[in-house]
Amino acid sequence: MKALFALLLLCTLAPASARTAFEARCEDSIGKSVSVMSTKQDGYRVDNGYSFHGLSALKGRRAPGSYVLGLTRTESRVTVGIQGRMLTDPATGYECVAPRLEVKLHYLPIVVYVGREFAPGSCAYREILAHELRHRDIYLGFLPGAEKVVSEALGRRFEGKPLYAPRGEARSLLQREIDSGWMPFIKREMAKVERLQASIDTPQEYARLGKVCAGEVQSLIRPAKRKKDT
Repeated sequence: MKALFALLLLCTLAPASARTAFEARCEDSIGKSVSVMSTKQDGYRVDNGYSFHGLSALKGRRAPGSYVLGLTRTESRVTVGIQGRMLTDPATGYECVAPRLEVKLHYLPIVVYVGREFAPGSCAYREILAHELRHRDIYLGFLPGAEKVVSEALGRRFEGKPLYAPRGEARSLLQREIDSGWMPFIKREMAKVERLQASIDTPQEYARLGKVCAGEVQSLIRPAKRKKDT
């Protein structure tokens, strides 16, 4: 993780028992740094309003000549709130802050699309929906792991101790660290779910879906493909 850790820690060569008066006042009175993580599941819905041509356009980039029979879409959201008490020391010109970071991770409501050519309850519909629900389950199951990774990384960084900086700079430096370091890190962690999603959409899985239900899928999309091409 490449992050901008710009806040300055007042470090001394003296043992921990020989803290400066300012260090003692900060560590004993303003509390510890705290990172509060939370994740939220916003559920999902099934949408049968698009044709498979419409879903193909909605997906965008895909293999030439391929069509999208079902699609699962959502967007991740990351928010980081900063609070915390602060003390200043006129003698040294430094200040200390015990940041309380509140990090929230969630996905927008997941939408599971199945092409309208496939009637709900039909064999083809059930197969396509089952495939897309695997994508849904990956999104839903990914958040707890991402929360753990981010929480542990924040814990290693802040270690429950106050942060020190020249007077008037602590909050701006902390915000810069969040914006330049932690937000990109968290977003990269959230983006790892797409690699798991890609592992489902294999050529073998597409071939299987093309043959299920005694060829029902092909029998439904072939006339629509011819109509589209004419």
